[in-house]
Amino acid sequence: MVRHKNRYLVLEIKEIGKTNAPLKIKEVSLFESIQNEVKKLHGDFGVAAIRAGFLSKYINEHSRTAVIRCRRGPHKFVSSSIPFVKQIFNKNVVISILYIGASIKQCFSFLKNYQQKKFDEYCVTLKTEEERNELKDAMLNLDSALSKL
Repeated sequence: MVRHKNRYLVLEIKEIGKTNAPLKIKEVSLFESIQNEVKKLHGDFGVAAIRAGFLSKYINEHSRTAVIRCRRGPHKFVSSSIPFVKQIFNKNVVISILYIGASIKQCFSFLKNYQQKKFDEYCVTLKTEEERNELKDAMLNLDSALSKL
């Protein structure tokens, strides 16, 4: 039996025209838009290479981050196609790769630090302690993603 190594990509998704509004994107629509872009750039070979093991693991709508998984090797097709994704479910977006890791634990530790920095930036504009607590629960909660492991 062969062990398949995976790569996990941490992405930042920015919606054009909206600065602080939560990003309402489903995991399936992110998956399909990346797969369509791989097909445009690398053809049927690229889609066939990434199909086994390609999965959207986590999306946080408040910090606008996502984690996707793909196999090692074909992850180069995915990582080269991500900057060209301009639309997800009829929303104009810009996607950038923040981190590429070999384990999901590394990615979530990076994501935790990244979201803490983003939370500190957003706290400057908030006025009450209740708003800060709500935003902290929404941004720094990785329990939904960790339960899928």
